[in-house]
Amino acid sequence: MFRNHLQSAFMIALAVSASALGACAMAPAAPASSSIDPPQGERVMTLTASGVQIYSCEFDSQQRLGWVFKSPQATLFDASGHAAVRHSAGPSWEAEDGSRIVGRVLAQRPSDTRASVPQLLLETHSTAGSGVLSAVRYVQRVQTVGGVMPAAPCTAQGELGSSPYLANYVFYR
Repeated sequence: MFRNHLQSAFMIALAVSASALGACAMAPAAPASSSIDPPQGERVMTLTASGVQIYSCEFDSQQRLGWVFKSPQATLFDASGHAAVRHSAGPSWEAEDGSRIVGRVLAQRPSDTRASVPQLLLETHSTAGSGVLSAVRYVQRVQTVGGVMPAAPCTAQGELGSSPYLANYVFYR
């Protein structure tokens, strides 16, 4: 199972790298920073994400259509290949035990991989349920591959586009 997931993830990474080379990396609005290290904390777990970054076609202030980041949609896997956490809008993370956190971006830095969403440091600003995510204070998104806005221009307001991405998420308490 895990081997198949890794093979699928590798194929997605290759496809993303090949298709996104010419695209401009766009990230959710966040302050730029050179460090995405949490100010303090003990590492709880590191999970590997496979999913998509979703974009919406919207008008800008000059009435031109363009892609705007909407939300992530990913599954985070543990080292054995078990799907442990769902990642979605907010940004939020929900573990299979029902614990849930919502974060806000504190800092970002460019990915080490060209044409990929930036690496991030997020701080938890709300929690729900009790479980593995209950005590998480910070989340890092590192080793990102892909996820930039679609290369094709958008043509109608509200149109959705997505871009596959891979990343590692490190959770700290």
